[in-house]
Amino acid sequence: MKLIEPNTDLTQLNALALAYMGDSVLDMYVRYYLIAQGKVRPNRLHMEATRFVSAKAQAKVVYVLLDEGFLTEEEGAVLKRGRNAKSGSIPKNTDANTYRYSTGFEAVLGFLYLQNRTSRLDELMEKVVSIIDGHMEKGELERG
Repeated sequence: MKLIEPNTDLTQLNALALAYMGDSVLDMYVRYYLIAQGKVRPNRLHMEATRFVSAKAQAKVVYVLLDEGFLTEEEGAVLKRGRNAKSGSIPKNTDANTYRYSTGFEAVLGFLYLQNRTSRLDELMEKVVSIIDGHMEKGELERG
């Protein structure tokens, strides 16, 4: 969904702009996933979504993706750019390292979206869901 043609070279966006876009992309995928499962009560949707969009969950996903070599070289470079970007402030409920990795993850999602790489984005998000659901079963992430 793109309403206008960009007036800037999207391949040259800074990592925080990519992460800004990626945050919304992640939110959209998670909302669709939860609604498609039949979860339609607003409060429950919010609680369930939290297990996917929290910085802790995103950082956990990044560690697994890196361990398994799932990311392409290009995606890994975008992840590092996002991780190393200076965002100015870190939320109170997470540590700096976790926040940096979650920002890097969101930068990858934003990058793929802005490059119209929807099949790779779908593939990555399927992997994300399986990682988070797997960690939920092991009790490594808190249920919303």
